[in-house]
Amino acid sequence: MPAEFVIRPAVEGDLSDIAAIYEHEIAYSIATFDLEPPDGSYWHEKLAGNHPGDHLLVAVDEDSDVVGYAYSWSYRPRPAYSLTRETSIYLDPSVRGKGIGKALYPALLDAMADSGVHTAVALVALPNPGSIRLHEYCGFEQVGLMREVGYKFDQWVSVAWFQKMLNPAKHAQPAAHLIVTD
Repeated sequence: MPAEFVIRPAVEGDLSDIAAIYEHEIAYSIATFDLEPPDGSYWHEKLAGNHPGDHLLVAVDEDSDVVGYAYSWSYRPRPAYSLTRETSIYLDPSVRGKGIGKALYPALLDAMADSGVHTAVALVALPNPGSIRLHEYCGFEQVGLMREVGYKFDQWVSVAWFQKMLNPAKHAQPAAHLIVTD
């Protein structure tokens, strides 16, 4: 990653930049199936997290502006899924292709593994060759395809499922034994 960018956990002051990046994706891409921007409580919830496997990381430039973010969150609400987290990553269009995603996403995956997450899953709306390359670079495997499950910009959009095992031998403890520390 270029030296002028730093990856760190998100803080309250980053939320407006994060929201702006996401709002751009809502308005101009199929990368998200949201049609309207979520309210501020959505981003506060992501920042707070309620599970040790919930993380929100940002890439910031030399002016401390957020140029990308990645987060992990609940895959499904049932308890047996607690060590599987769904991931998302979004970059400001001005920094795509500069290696930021290749540094930000592995940092998220490392944080997830360190907090006891066993499996990371991700959805990629198709077509999105850049996102597919990034997921494959980070060690994800495509494990499924759901055809025409979203409708955006007057077209049906299919979604590919990706999965990565996060060092299951190291993090094989059940969720009941996870300890949250501040």
